[in-house]
Amino acid sequence: MYRRRNEVVKRMEECTGQIAILIDPEKLVFDDAFHHFIRTIENSGVSYLFVGGSTVTAEQQHACIQAIRALTTLPVIIFPGSHEQINKHADAILFLNLISGRNPEFLIGHHVAAVPRLLDSDLEIIPTAYLLIDGGHETTVQRISQTQAIELSQFEVALHTALAGVMMGNDIVYLDAGSGAKNAVPTTWIHELKRHIAQPIIVGGGIRSVAQIQDFFDAGANIVVIGNHVESNPEFLGELSALLAKSRV
Repeated sequence: MYRRRNEVVKRMEECTGQIAILIDPEKLVFDDAFHHFIRTIENSGVSYLFVGGSTVTAEQQHACIQAIRALTTLPVIIFPGSHEQINKHADAILFLNLISGRNPEFLIGHHVAAVPRLLDSDLEIIPTAYLLIDGGHETTVQRISQTQAIELSQFEVALHTALAGVMMGNDIVYLDAGSGAKNAVPTTWIHELKRHIAQPIIVGGGIRSVAQIQDFFDAGANIVVIGNHVESNPEFLGELSALLAKSRV
């Protein structure tokens, strides 16, 4: 029987200024460098590990989560590209509703297919209004989902879409410019969204500096997601640690 849990959501609601590191299992080799990377993340003050990707297989997802579990106690949250990436060894799953698009498979299809796996797990299920924002190039998510991102000239569309997601009962709103985006979501969008939405806001894609992160914190983002930039620049974790330590003072 399904019973609603909300421990992770409560943690997300508690404050702004949290960071999640997005880990793509397709790109990993589970060697000493990986072990050092995960332990450095844990010591940096980061709040969550998001795990998943658009084309990750179930086997890759399982191996990655198992490896992470052996190295850290940070909450592991599935950021799924499909229902195949559900793994009961994580803590929670962002149950993504791709409401910026109109592909029924990503509005309800994968969700229905996910139910047997979710019932066989103790995952905290977090209904998430997921909006793709134009980051300057077509992303893998757009190609796989066959949907278009909301353009940067369409803030009102983004606002109304996010509000519709909240009205439908989603617990959080996630604005994503996509992996390796040239342009991040404008911080002015986050500031304005916070005027209308009480739910936690997550933002990711195209974020490459602590100055950008601080701007998102100042605008009211609850969680900033960093992926590609940390993968290619592990030393950036030191800058994140300094930023988070400063914010806790």
